[in-house]
Amino acid sequence: MAGLARRLQDKVAIVTGAAKGVGRGCAEALSEEGCKVVIADIDTTAAEKTAKDLSEKYGTAATAVQCDVRSKAETESLVATAVQHFGGLDIMVSNAGIVKAADFLEMTEEDWDSTINVNLKGVFLSGQAAARQMVKQNEASPGRGGAIINMSSVNALLAIPTLASYNASKGGIGSLTRCMSLALAPHSIRVNAVGPGSIMTDMLAKVANDKAAMNKLMSRTPLGRVGDPVEVGRVVAFLASDASSYVTGETIFCDGGRLALNYTVPVPES
Repeated sequence: MAGLARRLQDKVAIVTGAAKGVGRGCAEALSEEGCKVVIADIDTTAAEKTAKDLSEKYGTAATAVQCDVRSKAETESLVATAVQHFGGLDIMVSNAGIVKAADFLEMTEEDWDSTINVNLKGVFLSGQAAARQMVKQNEASPGRGGAIINMSSVNALLAIPTLASYNASKGGIGSLTRCMSLALAPHSIRVNAVGPGSIMTDMLAKVANDKAAMNKLMSRTPLGRVGDPVEVGRVVAFLASDASSYVTGETIFCDGGRLALNYTVPVPES
């Protein structure tokens, strides 16, 4: 973005699930604002590529760390690595997530557990580890605090019958975000969430050439297009910055108007 003010110059951020998709978009938006970013992902090779790409593009420091957010030990190690590399932690973006689709009557216990463990437990563990570090920093330097941003979805509010575990996990993130915001406010730590709508990730790209599928998607998107991952990232950057200094406990939906829609819109023929 031309002329973008680097509102987060030299701040330190962790983004989980940052190797690709929305997570990478978040890491990119933070990098273009001047952040030092830890690219955390279970896919080390992709994470290292993202770190290299962002460092070269924005001239900011980025490092890759392998992390399975289902593990308390690994999330604690992730935060410790950020502190070791960059001297502290100012921003945690808990983005890592998975989707397991199945008819409700056929969904397995294993699929349910794996989705909840990554999407909800992972947000709890990464947020708790980050908050403990931020509390220490705030005690040493009152007012420093920090910002935690959890990745929700329009599916926190809208239901898809084949995505019961995903819907439940994203709904839980809204409640967890509010609880965290109250618990951490005395330590000058703000906690918010971002709920994307239809974003051009690898998953959506698989149906991008299916005209009928895309028309169905666009019929419920008033802005008439899918979003770019970095557009979600720029909402995250806003919530991480002092521009949102009086915002906590909220979810901002970045969805092209989808949640406001009570009908379908015509799709122009291309």
